[in-house]
Parts: sequence; structure tokens; C-alpha cells
Amino acid sequence: MNFITQNIVSLWISWYLYEMPQNILNIWKNFLLFNLNFFSIPLLLKTLFSHWKRYSWPYGRGFDLGRYMNVFFSNLISRFLGAIVRLILIIIGLIFEIFIALAGLVLFICWFILPLLLAAGFIIGIKLIILG
Repeated sequence: MNFITQNIVSLWISWYLYEMPQNILNIWKNFLLFNLNFFSIPLLLKTLFSHWKRYSWPYGRGFDLGRYMNVFFSNLISRFLGAIVRLILIIIGLIFEIFIALAGLVLFICWFILPLLLAAGFIIGIKLIILG
């Protein structure tokens, strides 16, 4: 694009309707990806039923039914606790993801409405000055 041969109005229209919406969409995408990484949602989904903080108890040598049941249920509780905490974090992360998506959509739509609001405000201001 040769900037010397274009007038300022066509440059502004090109910037406002082409370049900035692309930038806004890229920024919006980066916020969504940051939130996924911040809450580690893919990793939490992969390790959903892992032990809580890697707390696991070994079964040991030999067979003692009481010790075997104690270790089995302790490991089961550790996995259950890990799943609950991870599910809560995943849900919180997805709530923030939805909020970011909606906020981005509102801002993207507002970007195109702003010139109309500016023109309407200017017209209303002129009418208020003339009429009263």
C-alpha cells in the first residue's frame, strides 16, 4: 500500500475496519490462551485422577489384609481428593474463559459502534447548543 497516494480518510478507514479488528482478535485470542495456561486446564484434564500432591502409599511386601485395605482406601481417597480439587480449578478456569470470551465479544462489537456513538453525541450536542 502506498501511503503517499492515499488520503487520510481512506487510511483511517483501512486502519479502523481492517487492521485494528485483526489486532483486537489477536489480543482476544492471546487472553483466551493465557487463561487456559494460567489455570493449566489441559494438564488438569490429563491428570484428573492422579493422586493429590502425589501422596500415595506403597502396599509393601507380603499380604496383610488390614494393611492392604488401609493402603487401598488411602490411595483411593488421595485420588478422589485430587479429582475434586482439579475439577474445581477446571470449573473456575472455564468460568473465567467464558467471561473473557464474552468481554472480548462486547469489546469487539463496541469497537464498531464507537464512531456511531461519537457522531450521535456530536449531533445531540449541536442540537442542544442551538436549541437551548
